Amino acid sequence: MLDATPGILRALMCEVSREDAVWKPAPDRFSIGEVLAHLSHSEGHCYRMRLDRFLSEDCPGFEPDDAQLHLDLYRNADLEDEFDHFEEQRETNVEYLRSLPADAGGRIAMHREAGRITLSHMLHEWVLHDLGHVRQVAELVRARRYLAGAGPLGRFYQLKP
Repeated sequence: MLDATPGILRALMCEVSREDAVWKPAPDRFSIGEVLAHLSHSEGHCYRMRLDRFLSEDCPGFEPDDAQLHLDLYRNADLEDEFDHFEEQRETNVEYLRSLPADAGGRIAMHREAGRITLSHMLHEWVLHDLGHVRQVAELVRARRYLAGAGPLGRFYQLKP
């Protein structure tokens, strides 16, 4: 699934303009561009960093990752640059994951809020994180690109971008 995420996101964004990418449904919600900047940042600064620590340290300690702390970083990011960077990092990470021995998933870490976790737990959470943002981007695209064009039929959809 981690390997599929960039292609899914690319397909969702095939008709997204620059204006669509920076549109926010509310001041406290992410735009498509901010979601992509967050994915790019998280790929290296959260997931790859944790993956490397799982494999190089005995029971490393992890702090929770809070996207809200990095909003300024995401706010003015270039959509294409961020997405290209995300794709490059993801390709490297998937190749690395495929090279790991089968028993690597049992490696243990301590998460400050979740407690004892394994690498396998983190890999499943990584997919959960991806899918949540795929859903988020899909909902933003639906609201921005297609809802108004649906005319009176649009009222039958309860979007929550």
